[in-house]
Amino acid sequence: MTIHLSIVIFLPLAAALIGVLLGGRAVRWAAVLGSLGVLGYAVAMLIDFDSSSGALQYVTDDAWIPQLGIRWSLGLDGLNLLLVALTALLWFAATVGAAFLGVTRIEERPKLFFFQLALAQSAVLGAFLAQDLAVFVFFFDLMLVPFYFLIGAWGRGERVAATTKLVIYTLVGSLLMLAGAIALGVLSTPSGGQISFSLAELAQRPLPEGTQLWIFVLFALAFLVKMPAFPLHGWMPDGYRAAPLAVLIVFSAVVSKVAAYGFLRIVLPTMPEAALHFQDLMLILAVLSIVYGSALAFSSDDTRLVLGYSSVAQLGFITLGIFSLTDLGAQGALMQMVNHGLVVAALFLIVGLLAARAGGSESLDDMGGIASRAPVLAALFLIASLASLAMPGSPNFVGELLILFGTLESQIVFGVLACSGVAMAAVYMIRMYQRAMHNGIGAGVESREICRGELALLAPLVAVIIALGIYPQFALGRSEATVLGKVAAVEQLRVPVSGGVILPGAQIPEGVPGTPGAPLGPQDPAREPTAP
Repeated sequence: MTIHLSIVIFLPLAAALIGVLLGGRAVRWAAVLGSLGVLGYAVAMLIDFDSSSGALQYVTDDAWIPQLGIRWSLGLDGLNLLLVALTALLWFAATVGAAFLGVTRIEERPKLFFFQLALAQSAVLGAFLAQDLAVFVFFFDLMLVPFYFLIGAWGRGERVAATTKLVIYTLVGSLLMLAGAIALGVLSTPSGGQISFSLAELAQRPLPEGTQLWIFVLFALAFLVKMPAFPLHGWMPDGYRAAPLAVLIVFSAVVSKVAAYGFLRIVLPTMPEAALHFQDLMLILAVLSIVYGSALAFSSDDTRLVLGYSSVAQLGFITLGIFSLTDLGAQGALMQMVNHGLVVAALFLIVGLLAARAGGSESLDDMGGIASRAPVLAALFLIASLASLAMPGSPNFVGELLILFGTLESQIVFGVLACSGVAMAAVYMIRMYQRAMHNGIGAGVESREICRGELALLAPLVAVIIALGIYPQFALGRSEATVLGKVAAVEQLRVPVSGGVILPGAQIPEGVPGTPGAPLGPQDPAREPTAP
């Protein structure tokens, strides 16, 4: 099958531009059809993808700025296939919700809104599909532009202050990553060689460990801000409160995954020694994010912030899996990126439906008793809530289990500490469900069943969650080969020891007794007996 990834990236933007030129309701239809086209491409790629190979497929590789060694290089493999599909599905749902179902009411400047929403989708797709570091950085930075306008112009409450804080945090992180990307490309260029930002070539041009360390810090700060992770999440509470709901769905469910994906796509293959050096620090931050996010989610009455802080905890789990630096942990992290995106998008849609039945309020204090006349809505909410707390039978259970197994395999202390986050998730999600659906009926609550349009938007997301829970191998089988390749660079640096014997194929550091050039140990058979 011939699939041009450049078309996949720019299709939503081109459709939105056509809608802007036509005007009227055409702008809504054009935006929906553009996102539907991307979804069609994503389904075709899922069907056609060769999961037996870890190599890139549907590759585009053309010169872009040859003087700087930058190429328009795109490709699809097991690492980004599921994330591209997630982007296509959730952007389609958010666009339909904003255009026709009132998820976000666009009464002023609809042309500009749907253009910015399409631009954001193109930027996210470009970041996921980029196989050149400069192209990735370009799209990673471009994402900030549409969200600045989407939140600042169509947000609510203190939207200007929230947008300013978001821009300051993410712009600083993006500038740090830009500096790191330039340094990575320039310093890895061999003497007399041609500079290149190709991710494949950078992985074959290892830098000295000292250089890797400070470049790793630049990338890590940018990614941890975008996720967000504790303690770099300061923009999140105000940003989540202010963002239009349709925008918040894609921002929380998809955009945060670009940062976690960057660790797997860029950092581990090109800076393996730095990843191993900073492993403990990253695991500490991951555990702190899990505990802190879970605690704040439990104490909040704002439904948006319950989901916002739960996302901090879930991104902590994803970081834990990545920096377990094991095959199981990394594969669980990738699966959890997809699981969290699906679940949090469904829950944010449900928050909108609950608010519409609670007089516009999104506070748990103003809800209660909504399930009395809305059993279908209550059932969908319950399924999404149980998936969020990783109930057996849900895809989140598989993702978190892989992460914990991988972490316990390499760093047992951090794995044990992370288990507390699983218990805390059960508390805050059950609390949110019970207070919204089954407590005493709130004063302004109008309990009514979900309508057909709302059901058509929400039910497919819940259906995908159920399907992945029943057959998680659909995701795991397509990602396994590529994920193993990304972790391999770090695993080669480990010194596996069994019974005091260094296993074959291990890289042996200097000074290990029994190896050439090492000092002889007291029990070394090569040591000559000494005279009494």
